[in-house]
Amino acid sequence: MDVVVLISADIEWEAVRKVFPEVSIANTPYGESFRHDFILQNTVCEALFMHGGWGKIAAGASTQYAIDQWHPKLLVNLGTCGGFAGEIERDEIVLVDRTLIYDIYEQMGDPDSHLDHYATDIDLTWLDQPYPNPVRQGLMISADRDLDPAEINQLQQKYSACAGDWESGAIAFVAKKNGVPVLILRGVSDLVSSQGGEAYGDEKVFNQSAHRILVRLLEMVPAWLAASKFFR
Repeated sequence: MDVVVLISADIEWEAVRKVFPEVSIANTPYGESFRHDFILQNTVCEALFMHGGWGKIAAGASTQYAIDQWHPKLLVNLGTCGGFAGEIERDEIVLVDRTLIYDIYEQMGDPDSHLDHYATDIDLTWLDQPYPNPVRQGLMISADRDLDPAEINQLQQKYSACAGDWESGAIAFVAKKNGVPVLILRGVSDLVSSQGGEAYGDEKVFNQSAHRILVRLLEMVPAWLAASKFFR
C-alpha cells in the first residue's frame, strides 16, 4: 500500500465517511477501513483509510497495526486539535514537526527525561517546499485529555505550545520506531484560554468544526502527496 490515512476521533471518522459515502467498508480490530486511491499528476496513489480510535492507546496500537498489515510508504494522520487562544487562530492547519506527550508524571526520577523519551522529531525533508497549502509548522503537544484551562499558561511558557491533541504523540512515536515517514495535519477546531474553552460544555461547537476541518483536509491530501518524493 502506498499510503495509510489514519483518522482518530469518532466524529472525525464520521466526517470522512460522509465525504466517501459509497466506499466498501472493511473492519479492523480498531475500527472501519476502506480503500480510496488518489489520482496524482503522474501516478495513481493507492490509499487505505483507517479509523484508528481516540487516545494514545488506540492511536499507538492502530498505527502499529497499519504498518504491519499494509507496509505503507507513508502514514498520514488527519484530524483536529485545540488551539491556545492568542497563539493560533481557529481553522489554522498545523503541520506537525515535533510531538510531546505531556501527561507523564514521574515522581521518582527526572520528569523532563521521561517527557523527552516519548518526544518525537518528525522528518519532513521528503516534502517539497513551498508547501502546497498555508500551514503553521511546529510542535503538537498530546495527552489523554482536552487542554486544561488551568494549565494553558504553563504549557505555553514551558513548551512554546500553540496547539494540543490526544493522538499525534503516539502516532509519531510508533511511526518513527518503525522507520515509516509520517505526515500529520491537524486543524484547530476550537480555542482554549486560561478562562475556559470555546467547546467545553457545548459539544456542537467541536462537532461542527471537526466536520468542516476534515472536509478541508481531505481536499488538501492529493496536493501534499504530489509534493512528496514518494509519488513522482
